[in-house]
Amino acid sequence: MSMKNPPHVGGFIRREIVAPLGLSVTDAASALGVTRQALSNLLNERTSLSADMALRIEKSFGPKMDHLMRMQLAFDLVEARRREAEIKVKRFAKRPAA
Repeated sequence: MSMKNPPHVGGFIRREIVAPLGLSVTDAASALGVTRQALSNLLNERTSLSADMALRIEKSFGPKMDHLMRMQLAFDLVEARRREAEIKVKRFAKRPAA
């Protein structure tokens, strides 16, 4: 599942689920049993998709939780690689047994 620029799953949900149904963020949030702010943050790509939210979307609108979570994972992997130079760690070296 290697992609150079995978889409943020929130944008996908906004374009492919919420908008075609003509739902407001408030109405969609109500259907999902979440706050308007929580859904807005996801749809506007400010937060990541949680497993809980993915299950809610599957139960309410149909797209499989697994597919949505794979989209989130692909996005997260690319974002982590983009920030690789910023991530400072010490390489662990196993010490010889005494």
